[in-house]
Amino acid sequence: MLLKKPFLSTIFVLFLAFGLVACTHQEKQVKSDTIRICDENGCADRPKDYASFQPEPAMSAEDTAKIKALEELAANDPRAAYDLALRFFRADGVRQDTYKSIKWMRESAEKGNFDAQKALGRVYLTGLGEMGSDPGEAEKWLSITASKGDKEANTLLKEAVKARQSEQADYQWRRRWQQIFYNNWYTGYRYNWYWGTGRWYLY
Repeated sequence: MLLKKPFLSTIFVLFLAFGLVACTHQEKQVKSDTIRICDENGCADRPKDYASFQPEPAMSAEDTAKIKALEELAANDPRAAYDLALRFFRADGVRQDTYKSIKWMRESAEKGNFDAQKALGRVYLTGLGEMGSDPGEAEKWLSITASKGDKEANTLLKEAVKARQSEQADYQWRRRWQQIFYNNWYTGYRYNWYWGTGRWYLY
């Protein structure tokens, strides 16, 4: 038995429609499982559990040797320790490391390097990286540099003193009120619901 052309056309159209619906459904499912990531190279759809890892490039053998030699100098020369601190802060020939930057800056400052003392005063006044500010420590280093006649250090010292006094006032305020507020959690706030006869009741 021969099938008529209109019947074949209808089957073809239905097949095509079902195919498009299936593709659209699959496309929606794919889209819902993806997230659009954009960076300096453009945008692309990635799986939702996508993670990119871009390791920092390894230091060259020459840079490693140069920094090792500078560390050996820095152990005895506060100027070299200061240079090393700057290099770790700026990521100049090394990976950036604010912890090592402050470590070497302190090493230099404790051995009397004026630039390091002043830099530490600024760092402790404003904070650096994950390290918060420490106005008391800032005051200590800025006092040293201000006593040597540095005008900027003298201006920053006034700011450090104000910041320390403000921090102390905040601490005193917290200390005074903390116990009162703490006690209020036990006695000052009442529950909305109470338990009785096997169920909760609203007051």
